[in-house]
Amino acid sequence: MTTANIHAPLGAVTVLRVVDAVANVKETILEWYEARQTRKALAQLSDAQLDDIGLSRSDIAKI
Repeated sequence: MTTANIHAPLGAVTVLRVVDAVANVKETILEWYEARQTRKALAQLSDAQLDDIGLSRSDIAKI
C-alpha cells in the first residue's frame, strides 16, 4: 500500500505567497493607473459635458 505525500515541498507555500503578493501589487497599480486616466479625461470636460453624464467637478476626485 502506498500513500501520497500531501505536504507541499519545502518553500512552495512561501513562493506562492510571494507570487500572490506581486500579482496583487500589479493589480493595484493597474487599477490606480486606470482611475488616474479616467480622472484626467473627465477633468478636461466642460461643466456642461459633465452635467450631461451626471457628474460634477467634485465627483471627479472620488473616482
